[in-house]
Amino acid sequence: MADTAVHSTDVIVVGAGGSGLFAAIEAAEMGRRVLVLEKNRAPGGTTNWAIGSLSSSASPMQAAIGIHDTPAAHFEDMALFHGALLCRDNPELRRAFVENVPDTLKKLLDMGVVFFGPMPEPPHRVPRMHNVLPNSRAYAHALYRRARELGVDIRLKHRARRLLFERGRVVGVEAEADGLQHRFIALRGVVLAGGDFSANREMKRIYTGEEIAQADALVETSTGDAHQLALDVGAEIVNGDIVSGPQLRFVPPKVNLMTMLPPSRLLALLMKWCMGKLPQALIRPFIMMFLTTVLEPQRKLYESGAILINRDGSRFADECDKPQFAIPHQPYKEAYIIMDGLLAKRFSTWPNYISTAPGVAYAYLPDYRRNRKDIYSTANSLGALARKIGVPSTKFEKAVADYNSNPRPGTPGLLQPPFIALGPVRSWVLTEGGLRISPAMEVLSKGREVIPGLFAAGATGQGGIILEGHGHHLGWAFTSGRLAGRAAALREVA
Repeated sequence: MADTAVHSTDVIVVGAGGSGLFAAIEAAEMGRRVLVLEKNRAPGGTTNWAIGSLSSSASPMQAAIGIHDTPAAHFEDMALFHGALLCRDNPELRRAFVENVPDTLKKLLDMGVVFFGPMPEPPHRVPRMHNVLPNSRAYAHALYRRARELGVDIRLKHRARRLLFERGRVVGVEAEADGLQHRFIALRGVVLAGGDFSANREMKRIYTGEEIAQADALVETSTGDAHQLALDVGAEIVNGDIVSGPQLRFVPPKVNLMTMLPPSRLLALLMKWCMGKLPQALIRPFIMMFLTTVLEPQRKLYESGAILINRDGSRFADECDKPQFAIPHQPYKEAYIIMDGLLAKRFSTWPNYISTAPGVAYAYLPDYRRNRKDIYSTANSLGALARKIGVPSTKFEKAVADYNSNPRPGTPGLLQPPFIALGPVRSWVLTEGGLRISPAMEVLSKGREVIPGLFAAGATGQGGIILEGHGHHLGWAFTSGRLAGRAAALREVA
């Protein structure tokens, strides 16, 4: 059924994640009428599941501790992260990013977002990694509030279906909501900010191959809709074969009261004060209550003797030889990390951590025991542990016995109770391929010509920039959103 009404505005943004909301804010602050179309029931997108770090030079926090840093230095250091991917990078986009991300960080501070840091991360020559408090949901909370203050019209549960293309330019978006088709006209421009395509198996199959196509997406609604909208009008995807992962990560935390609370500035400031004043033993459990990201167990666990067991109770792969490719083929596409008492003691203190974690830097086994009871199980016998995690005890005991008969070189096997299971873990992937864009965030055609009226940001508009290292993905999402929103707002009315 069609809606005969035609709605007109200055700028249309497709997607209400971090990049889309920033694009909307930038355009609205320039006095433009802005409409945001978001297919999900709530804003935030992948930003809500990010670790939460943002890397920038020339920040007030750096200046406060006497660090003099410049975008030029950041530009040089970013290249040091890329390794073999350096030849795939787009230096023009990298320069646009580093020159504008300091203002992005300052705008977030003005919106009330609280950071701690900066933290060091070699090969950055100085600390640049700023970490959000209390968790990554603070970004969408602040951005959504600011957008509404500016009068941005945010339409949730509106899925963009196609771009309206007339007289050689993009003039609007056709979207579906509640079974009705709506036509929205953009007098100045359309910004595509719909995230990556990690949940689109066919698109992954085309660009990354069959193995990657089987890995799950961190966000199930990251289906590449915005990419496809642009492809339909002649755009192309750059670096479509590059992915983050697959990575083995723990399932997300179960929703609890702490993660449901609004990420208030007062709470964030309290946490920041506590982190600077109180002993880690007191503050760690409190901070970990607010984790919303999907944490990644480190490879050293397996090198030290931990094994992976599937839901059938079987060991199915060499844990040190890309098990992330095997997990999508296991029952329920998941597995459990099995440790014994010796490994548990070892991974309770530095330098043997289970994973990195926002706010506490490194999370050890006691952190998981206290704060992730949903993925932590322990028992004094293998049979009892099998029952706790719901796997067949006979197969499980045999799998561990077989491993103990030929354990990983240099390790004794899993012999000493108590026995611990962490998980389930699943294989997650984020795609890095984005639409080819200009440094002004204009979407380019296969012939490298500007598609008039069309802009892209975030993962949708990654456009060839390589974002290795912590804090660059979020930094790019927000900064490219700002630049795309500004470019669309400045475009002459057709």
